[in-house]
Amino acid sequence: MRIGYVVLTLAMIQAAPMSANSQSANRFDGSWTTTVSCPDAAGALGYSFDVPTTIHDGLLHGERMREGEPGHLLLDGQIQPDGQARMYAKGLVGASQFAVGQAPKGTDYGYHVVATFQDASGSGKRVEGRPCDRTFSRR
Repeated sequence: MRIGYVVLTLAMIQAAPMSANSQSANRFDGSWTTTVSCPDAAGALGYSFDVPTTIHDGLLHGERMREGEPGHLLLDGQIQPDGQARMYAKGLVGASQFAVGQAPKGTDYGYHVVATFQDASGSGKRVEGRPCDRTFSRR
């Protein structure tokens, strides 16, 4: 009798329509703009720039400039259906006056970002290093 209950329950789960929350895995799909903003910190000048970004099936990818060029930034991560996101940014210093410790132009760097997305916008913060914000807006 117990086995019948388990089979029936599994059949019901498989046949049940997806909830709104489980359907929302791709609700953020589309073209976005990520704005990176960092204030002056530890002798480095502040800056702000935009990164063209796409989201597909909850996977975020943004890239500014060409790989290998000073100033290049690559941003990749995953957005959960509830809008919580974790990302990793890596790139090359574009100009030493904007880098903490005046790292030379072309120096590799990397850090993590945590963010929260809503339907047409989002915000996040850099986890390690200097305090920097991210804003996300759907294009």
